[in-house]
Amino acid sequence: MTLQATTGAAERPHAATPRPWLDEGAVPFISIRNVTKQFGDFTAVDDVQLDIFRGELFCLLGGSGCGKSTLLRMLAGFEIPTHGQILIDGQDMGRVSPDKRPTNMMFQSYALFPHMSVEKNVAYGLLREGKSRAEAYARAAEMLTLVKLSHLGRRKPHQLSGGQRQRVALARALAKQPKLLLLDEPLGALDKKLREETQYELIRIQETLGVTFIVVTHDQDEAMTLSSRIGVMTEGKIVQVGEPREIYEDPKSRFVADFIGSINLFEGRVDVVAPDLMRIITDDVGPVMLPPRSGLTRGQAVSVGVRPERLTLSRTRPDNTPNIIEGVVEEIGYIGHMSSYRIRLKGGRLLRMTQSNRLRDEDPIMWDEQVFVSWQPTAGRVLTE
Repeated sequence: MTLQATTGAAERPHAATPRPWLDEGAVPFISIRNVTKQFGDFTAVDDVQLDIFRGELFCLLGGSGCGKSTLLRMLAGFEIPTHGQILIDGQDMGRVSPDKRPTNMMFQSYALFPHMSVEKNVAYGLLREGKSRAEAYARAAEMLTLVKLSHLGRRKPHQLSGGQRQRVALARALAKQPKLLLLDEPLGALDKKLREETQYELIRIQETLGVTFIVVTHDQDEAMTLSSRIGVMTEGKIVQVGEPREIYEDPKSRFVADFIGSINLFEGRVDVVAPDLMRIITDDVGPVMLPPRSGLTRGQAVSVGVRPERLTLSRTRPDNTPNIIEGVVEEIGYIGHMSSYRIRLKGGRLLRMTQSNRLRDEDPIMWDEQVFVSWQPTAGRVLTE
């Protein structure tokens, strides 16, 4: 993952009112208040508090078993919280059954009826609600036009590609005009290239309709691309909520820093905090200079994180930064637009770095070369949790 992808996502707000989470007077569309879900002795969701605003495309991001799908199912009404309260549009959902909630859910499997045509799949829920055939099929046609499948309405699901089936499932979920659409790993069954293309289709559709989307995913790049904000989950807790740029550039804990993208983490202790610079003595690379940060005391244990793309690689010792370490190139990976390096430091630590391939290098750094790795003080982040 690169900063280019991250910054592109963070600057495109999806909410009807841009960035309502920054407005103290804004009223949340969804309020999750101290929600816990237990299955016997196992706590799947642990005292979660979260506000989501109308028109957001919000991503719950985490690894397998972190509780994100369970939280989504509680919003849908398929699971009941052991403790806590969920409000949607000001209404307590505690006694509201799934079919009465202003929500719809799109599952990873898509769950299309194989014996029905595409248009019948999309119209099915409306017909079950008692809509007339003319009204249901008119709405189905409208949704198929939205997802660019109007020409395939008579086909059966098995005659479609994976991406087309995904869009049919999305059209069916949106046909009933929910206030909130819940998507559980919606792109997980697609190959990488199709998944990337479909992400932008989801954004376009969400922005066109203005419906609030909550997407569950384990894919960091997907969350970065899609979301207005991300909630990072682990062990049933939400450990950080923020815009994609904030989550990537300013992680609040070692877990978030290490989970989102790639990062080099150095353990150490605060040595000096001066008005213009702070020095951390690390175990692996010695002194590291960073901008000063309030609230730290001399001797305090901290981690320093530096993203691989913030590092600079050179054969000669640079003189424009105090953060310089020596090592040997152990591995190189060419990925087209960029190259990745593994640098073995003198103490044995392996450092990860990436470098853009924007220009043709006639004399590239190769395996087993002695090199200098450097970074500016502003490139590092101090983590205390």
